[in-house]
Amino acid sequence: MSTRDKITGVILAGGQGRRMGGVDKGLLELHGRPMAEWVIERLDPQVDELIINANQNAQRYAAFGRPVFPDDIAGFPGPLAGLHAALSRAQHPLVATAPCDSPFLPADLIERLHTALANAGAELAVARTFDQPHPVFCLCRREVLPHLNAFLASGGRKVDSWYATLKIIEVQFDDEEAAFRNINTRDELHDIEHSDR
Repeated sequence: MSTRDKITGVILAGGQGRRMGGVDKGLLELHGRPMAEWVIERLDPQVDELIINANQNAQRYAAFGRPVFPDDIAGFPGPLAGLHAALSRAQHPLVATAPCDSPFLPADLIERLHTALANAGAELAVARTFDQPHPVFCLCRREVLPHLNAFLASGGRKVDSWYATLKIIEVQFDDEEAAFRNINTRDELHDIEHSDR
């Protein structure tokens, strides 16, 4: 992959953690370490630059040694706002996203997304396991930013609705289904802490 375009990775930690009772999910500890740290450990070797989108606790996220930036659109409008802010700041022509609450993401996530993106000539590649797409695990071209600007300016907020307007390729990760497990509730966190994984 040495000849591929360079990739900016972004960890999406801009949500309110409503299902966690308003707690910042990326800073919740899993086996004694913040979940975002697990994601950094897995995503960082796969990208050329790593940045963090966070709308609260910026100083705590900055302690991970990566640039931290908020959404440019107020009101916690969702992951598209994080992607929008990342596309505006990315140094490289490709941008990959992963959520802060998915500490087991695949070690070959970016390689497989990039291969599919390049082979299909697509604007965006998104991970899928069986019949379940994982829209916040994506790799897109930075040049989609004006299109996303227009979508957000028109009031659009749903990831799936925006993806439907792009040339996308879904990439099967049926062999790594468990890697996409995210942690949305304290019960799920407890279950993972006490599982064999």
